[in-house]
Amino acid sequence: MKPHFFLHISTQNQQLEIVINSKITKSYRISTAKNGTGENKGSECTPCGWHSIRAKIGNQQPLHGVFVGRRPTGEIYSAELAANHPNRDWILTRILWLDGLEAGKNRYGNVHTSARYIYIHGCPDELIIGQPASHGCIRMKNADVLDLFNRIPVGTNVFID
Repeated sequence: MKPHFFLHISTQNQQLEIVINSKITKSYRISTAKNGTGENKGSECTPCGWHSIRAKIGNQQPLHGVFVGRRPTGEIYSAELAANHPNRDWILTRILWLDGLEAGKNRYGNVHTSARYIYIHGCPDELIIGQPASHGCIRMKNADVLDLFNRIPVGTNVFID
């Protein structure tokens, strides 16, 4: 049974939707994993199935604020900063840390979503191109991830397909 309030992430459509009472109330363009879907650690795939928001990280941080290891660095993303760190996987603005809910599928062992550090997070806006491009996380434009962060509580259910 689907909960009355949840997030739906469509890897096929590259969309994240807020669903309330079976109605889509808000939709955002996203980018999921360039390696497709999958649950195994080290696969760099976006995990499928039911998840929940384990933690919300970055409240009160500035738009385009940079995170490394879930901690703000004090940097603000810019073209100059990107040029100085060309291989960085940018995590910006806010982090919604996902936790798998389905034992053996996306929870426990080699498939545990939270142990894989799978997030919904901001990234350089130009990377949201409606195509899979991440290392497993769900990337969003910065204004969008800020909006989503402010709309949902910790514990919100998330379905990824």
